[in-house]
Amino acid sequence: MTWFKRTEKGIQTPTELKKEVPDGLWYQCPECKKVMQTSAHVLNSYTCIECNYHARIGSKEYFELIFDDNQFTELDPTLSSSDPLEFTDSQAYPDRIKASQKKSGLKDAVRSAVGKMNGIEIVISCMDFKFIGGSMGSVVGEKISRAIDYSRKHKIPFLMISKSGGARMMEAGFSLMQMAKTSAKLALLDREKIPYISLMTDPTTGGVTASYAMLGDFNISEPGALIGFAGPRVIRETIGKDLPEGFQSAEFLLEHGFLDFLVDRKELKSKLTDLLIILKGKVTEVPQENIKA
Repeated sequence: MTWFKRTEKGIQTPTELKKEVPDGLWYQCPECKKVMQTSAHVLNSYTCIECNYHARIGSKEYFELIFDDNQFTELDPTLSSSDPLEFTDSQAYPDRIKASQKKSGLKDAVRSAVGKMNGIEIVISCMDFKFIGGSMGSVVGEKISRAIDYSRKHKIPFLMISKSGGARMMEAGFSLMQMAKTSAKLALLDREKIPYISLMTDPTTGGVTASYAMLGDFNISEPGALIGFAGPRVIRETIGKDLPEGFQSAEFLLEHGFLDFLVDRKELKSKLTDLLIILKGKVTEVPQENIKA
């Protein structure tokens, strides 16, 4: 049985003849370490087929999951940040913006769009964490405000999908003012009785949590999302007490009344559709055969 033994030493296979697995063919869950085909992970709405871990995704993926046939019209797609403070840390702020735009393919940390979800018109603003940590700068606040204005003008429900590390330090006070601006716009939306649903994903922190993320008619979240304002260490040092385990998880917030319900991403489209039908009180408007996950 020597047919499978190498008798000659020093044999090397040329690089061009080596068989390698193509990039992106496999996905490993960071939670349970399960390895699965990337195609299976995508078909499962970017959740683990073993433990249901919800991987971080961006506006591209959420729009694909929610809008019918991925058909939508993007609102204000060309807005980009300026440099009002001429801020420089390890690099100048304009250079950081350009680098992030090139790397992510995005103009800033939020995209807004209007389209149909199971036949119901909806306006969605969705944050992207891969653009400077999903930080909230003046462009983020302005695009969300304009999306709310569009929703008010056309009497269309508004969905905010938050994923952010908080306010953008490179814009200082300009960034913090977006909390007040977006909150004021949402007050106008509420006054006109137009539904606003806030979906918090992992992570939703800082000034975003302290403003529009927590102002929904319904505040909902994906399972396992980190949601909070300040970090655990800062809170512990401020109040001088040890904190409960997992106190900033979506499950903990649901238990203590900060969230209305959790929604599995695989059921997100159908749950949002059901919720809007209930809010609008027009159950007969959407035929049941059109409602799909």
